[in-house]
Amino acid sequence: MAIWLTLCGVVVLLAYLLGSFPTGYIAAKLLKGIDIREVGSGSTGATNVLRTLGKGPGAFVLFADCLKGVLAINLVYVLFNLVPNYNFIPLNLDVQLWQPWLVTLVGLGAILGHSKSIFLGFTGGKSVATSLGILLAMCWQVGLATFGVFAVVFAISRIVSLSSISGAVAVSILMVVFQQPLIYILFTLAGGSYVIIRHRSNIERLLAGTEPKIGQKVETESEQTA
Repeated sequence: MAIWLTLCGVVVLLAYLLGSFPTGYIAAKLLKGIDIREVGSGSTGATNVLRTLGKGPGAFVLFADCLKGVLAINLVYVLFNLVPNYNFIPLNLDVQLWQPWLVTLVGLGAILGHSKSIFLGFTGGKSVATSLGILLAMCWQVGLATFGVFAVVFAISRIVSLSSISGAVAVSILMVVFQQPLIYILFTLAGGSYVIIRHRSNIERLLAGTEPKIGQKVETESEQTA
């Protein structure tokens, strides 16, 4: 059992490191030689990359950050596929009990990694794309439905932050609708709340009516005080 618990801990750590991989930061450095954290909203996520570098890099970072979430959850599935083949894994292991819990811990690890990257001094993005990848790997129906909520709100408002917040609110409801395990519902409540908290500055701008729509420039702090 000790070896099994160690393996579970290693998988959670790997998920955090996957989430920490600074895709947006690297893209900005390679393409423009800039620190994306010092431009626009200061986020390393796809939206700030889109505004700073354009549609191509923005789409790539969106895909890569989403892929981080997918890969993180699949680490769990790979681990459980090893269960029948290795003697050091408990023969009486209850997969139905352990797997949802480990998926949840791994998902939280990847989300935390993206927003608090060890490679960027514990800064990062707002974990929206990575969360989408996690949802698609956990339950693709919930993932697609959550993306659908994002897409509808975005089509109406043209505001990425509002669309992301709407998806974060809807995802727990969708987990209930699709009859997912209780731990997944709790995960989406925690993860959705975290995403919303990460958008607190956007919420302030939304309330003030100053949140930019896609295509509009986001002023940096220095520009706002100049």
